[in-house]
Amino acid sequence: MNAISQLKGEVSKRFRLELHDSWVAAKVLLAPAAVVMCLAAFLGAVGTVQGAAETLADTEVKQTSGAPVITAKPEHVTVARESGSTEIQWDTGNGSAGFVFVTASDRKPVLFATGAKGSLVAPWIRAGNYLFELYSDEERRTLLAAVTVSGVTEREASPQAMLLRGRVRWLLVVALIAIVYIALYLSSTGPLRTTFPTEPTTSPRPLHVARNLLLGAAAFVCLDGVIFHTGLYASILAPDSYAGRVAVLTRAEEERPASGLKEVLVLGDSRMAEGFSTKMADELGSAAGLKFITLAEPASTANTWYYMLRKVDPSARRYWAVVVPYGVGYEPTSAESLRISMAAPLLRYGDCFTFASAFQQWSGRFRAFTACILRGSAYQGDVADLLAHPIKRVKRIQREPAMVHARVIYRGRDYDMVGTSYDPTTGQMTFPPRLTEAQREAIRKSLLQPSQSEMQYSLRLQRDWIPRILNRYSKSPTAIVLTPVPRGPFAELPAFSVAQRAGFPEVMVVHRTVLSLPQQTFEFLEKPDYYFDAFHLNAKGRQRFTEKLVTELVAHLGAAGQHANYP
Repeated sequence: MNAISQLKGEVSKRFRLELHDSWVAAKVLLAPAAVVMCLAAFLGAVGTVQGAAETLADTEVKQTSGAPVITAKPEHVTVARESGSTEIQWDTGNGSAGFVFVTASDRKPVLFATGAKGSLVAPWIRAGNYLFELYSDEERRTLLAAVTVSGVTEREASPQAMLLRGRVRWLLVVALIAIVYIALYLSSTGPLRTTFPTEPTTSPRPLHVARNLLLGAAAFVCLDGVIFHTGLYASILAPDSYAGRVAVLTRAEEERPASGLKEVLVLGDSRMAEGFSTKMADELGSAAGLKFITLAEPASTANTWYYMLRKVDPSARRYWAVVVPYGVGYEPTSAESLRISMAAPLLRYGDCFTFASAFQQWSGRFRAFTACILRGSAYQGDVADLLAHPIKRVKRIQREPAMVHARVIYRGRDYDMVGTSYDPTTGQMTFPPRLTEAQREAIRKSLLQPSQSEMQYSLRLQRDWIPRILNRYSKSPTAIVLTPVPRGPFAELPAFSVAQRAGFPEVMVVHRTVLSLPQQTFEFLEKPDYYFDAFHLNAKGRQRFTEKLVTELVAHLGAAGQHANYP
């Protein structure tokens, strides 16, 4: 009996050893597998956290190669406070010209965007239906594709849909935490558990719930950092999205070799993007040895310009001069998610408080803070698009050099507002017969006066962030040139009166390398001849603005004797 007992004990011992070895081997194999699962869950969660309805709609979009398409993300917009936003993406499929028109309820079609392909955020969605149509001609004769966007108030939103969306979000969060926890738990060391349940209260191997959850959260942040903070994901952002364009432009400028000339960098929003031509400026400034570069980007604001400069000019000595525009901004202030995603490729962990403070609402501040720590949260829509259309993304990335070149050779819009009159007291407008109805509606829409809060917010951003740019270059030979921009074709617009701008630049001219152009410098352009809408210069205005700005730069900087120590 003793021999049998010893034999059984030996067999049991060997079985436990073999089981233990197999468990250890399994842990070695399961740990990396769990990490891979964590990565997959992270990417999937980021892409779908906006709600099950949006994700399902994205994945169901199936278009054959070369077919025209227009999509809205999301198609159903929950209107919080005054308005909501959606991103419109379109592609004619064959590179031909495209015209996107939007028709609101009981309104006439208005030209929304042009181009063979692209994306643009509509931040003014209110309760009602909006029909976005893609045409091959401006006269709307050939319809290529269409999508309807529905705006509903929070009270009108389907309770079932809201409940489903909330449940899906929490399910994703719980699944993500579980996967991270299992990955760390299986990777820990300790003796094999042979009893059930696997972790009784008397187990010699405690579960350490708090510790493992903290480690899991740290691992999640590290994973986000490896993917999104290192520039790995920024290199595959959709180049025609707002975030993608900022990433492409700043990366191209970082990689651009020095020209050996006096390089002048021009910043700005859509007004500078439409109004300034680097190709023309290079021709005009060649005699003075000037080379012009522009990072002007629609919808960008002063805080984005600051982060752009930090990215492309880390030493604060690369440029001979930096041109910074000021004045009441055109871009609406309600698209907080747009501004967050646009700045995301430029942010660092240390920017979380300063970047978040630039937003008015606490919800926007929270999202901005989160985007600095977990940058993947700012790329939710982009990740979803990448997972749905990976091959298409590769083709779009291959066209990045062409996109950068197109900015250089862009000539501007070739029509004007001559013959258009506006009465600011009554709001009545008259148009010349040659303007199409779509052009008239676009002009009417651009003349909508921004709210007082939007104007104050735009000015506050400039007053808060332009001094940061000045301070960054306070010990640099680089000159900062503050320039006004033309107010519009109708100088009598109350929203853009001189009183709104008076005294703005003077309070910031505190460094010897800061120059400010007179406020009346571009008043000669404030005529319908030079505009294609109420805010943006046309091709002729673009030429005159560029000529005047280059002339003023050469005169002022030359007279000031700047840059004795310029590299």
